[in-house]
Amino acid sequence: MTIRVALVDDDALVRAGLRMILGGDPALEIVGEASDGRAALDLISSEVPDVVLMDIRMPRMDGLAATRALQERGDRARVIVLTTFDTDDMVFTALRHGAAGFLLKDTPPAQLVAAVHRVANGEPMLSPSVTAQLIASVVAAPDDRRQRARELLGRLTDRETEVAIAIERGLSNAEIAAELFMGVATVKTHVGHLFTKLDAANRVQIARCIHDAGLA
Repeated sequence: MTIRVALVDDDALVRAGLRMILGGDPALEIVGEASDGRAALDLISSEVPDVVLMDIRMPRMDGLAATRALQERGDRARVIVLTTFDTDDMVFTALRHGAAGFLLKDTPPAQLVAAVHRVANGEPMLSPSVTAQLIASVVAAPDDRRQRARELLGRLTDRETEVAIAIERGLSNAEIAAELFMGVATVKTHVGHLFTKLDAANRVQIARCIHDAGLA
């Protein structure tokens, strides 16, 4: 199946580089480009991409505002925020606004292509440095947060706990399936249960729960 991709960045050279990188994969089709968030909304409406690579700092409307607008109007396009900035505030804001991924612009080409495939398949994707930064932000969790995390984990089955720990390690669904000897569909079912039982909105929050409970 062909994955339709839109590129949103105010730097034409960056867009050209992304087009070159992604164009080497026959399963990816670049359906359009935009140089700001407002133009991106029009592009996404007309071309209906599966995945959008979205810069943050752009004129007229930045990438975070555009991502939020896409979420509010119910677009099915999944957004990967691609930026040179990785501050906690930007990461949290992007995730709250519905971003499915957060990658730095120095992400190696092969990993960028893989990220587009993973996000198109419904899996979130964070740069390893971003994941490490989010985990580091909750180092030395207070006792009340640790107790809360352990209470939440007490709701899980042993298998669900294993999947949660694997998520904290940054493994994809396919990697978890291979390591724990189960089908990818079964992993997805367990992940769905984790979202519900841990009151988590994304995989980062699952990882935080594992870290807060001292199981990392």
